[in-house]
Amino acid sequence: MKQDLISIVIPTYNRSAGVCVAIDSAIMQSHHNWEALVIDDGSTDDTAQVIASRYKNEPRVKYFYRNNGGASAARNEALKIATGDFIAFLDSDDIWEPWKLEFQLACFQKEPEIGMVWTNMAAIDPSGRMVNARYLSTMYRSRNLYSDEQLFDRSYPVEEVLPESTRFAAGLKLLTGDIFSQMITGSVVHTSTVMLRRSWQQQVGLFNQDYRPLGEDFDFHLRTTRLGRVGFVDASSIQYQIGAADALTDRKNIVYAAKNFLAAIEPFIQKERHRIKLSDAEVRKTLAYGYGWYGSELVVRERYPEARKALFRSLRQQWNLNAVLYLGLTLLPVPVLRKARQLRMVLKKSRQPNSSGATKAEARVGVAV
Repeated sequence: MKQDLISIVIPTYNRSAGVCVAIDSAIMQSHHNWEALVIDDGSTDDTAQVIASRYKNEPRVKYFYRNNGGASAARNEALKIATGDFIAFLDSDDIWEPWKLEFQLACFQKEPEIGMVWTNMAAIDPSGRMVNARYLSTMYRSRNLYSDEQLFDRSYPVEEVLPESTRFAAGLKLLTGDIFSQMITGSVVHTSTVMLRRSWQQQVGLFNQDYRPLGEDFDFHLRTTRLGRVGFVDASSIQYQIGAADALTDRKNIVYAAKNFLAAIEPFIQKERHRIKLSDAEVRKTLAYGYGWYGSELVVRERYPEARKALFRSLRQQWNLNAVLYLGLTLLPVPVLRKARQLRMVLKKSRQPNSSGATKAEARVGVAV
């Protein structure tokens, strides 16, 4: 598999400095056969000039400009022109570890049945300081709902996958299994850690741009896991930046994550319930949380009639105190609610990130129950 071509999908927007750091981390990979498809999503800064100058002697870096349409529209452009045997995603504010591609290729070779491999992630702040060496279960708390044994039914010591991997993943294992049912309850996959077979991507299709600006990733990975067995290694193959002003996980976008979480799972629950190995109680709990989450975010945005509708739907699925409390808030006079919200904003500004470095908004992305 050392000869396999990997297409690296890099969407970017007004990050002329940051995208170069991301591209450089691709250039530093121990696997050299790749193409980096840099899709500039309508940048108004000097991204085009910087990339043209910096990578003029690097034919593997291919730059394309498109009118602004969001990260997933940019990813879709790259997927349409990718020529690789495998697809890997790299956001323009993330940094890969040098072993990432070689190690993931070895995982596919170890178990040819798997169609996707992802890993853990380290969190860094905008200055580059390490905040959390294993951030996946903080970013996606659904990862905490299941043990490794509940998610995966096969395991291989990393030294059997790639002997030199003991340098960065000593004592860890490649874990593989069919996790589609568990993914219904929330995402456990982060996009910039993912590599998947091109043949699988062609079956999955493209990112659903209707879910912009937040939630396309979960839908894409849910559809990917529906195809069969996937693999995970609990080593952090990327440095993921948290706390940046232009991060999609900014608080104002979380309402879209909640809405699109429901939009992604409900069609499967309605049409493919027989394939979902969750009890009826677990499915109701997941829907109750989803509607409760969406309703609470609508309350924050003062969209009270919509919030009440979502919260009532949450309570129809399962009684839960969170939905009751937020429903009560929607019944208060609007001036009182606004005063409470102003107080909340004051408290939020004075709040520091928690010990893991995650804000509450970031920690909820991908959470189902």
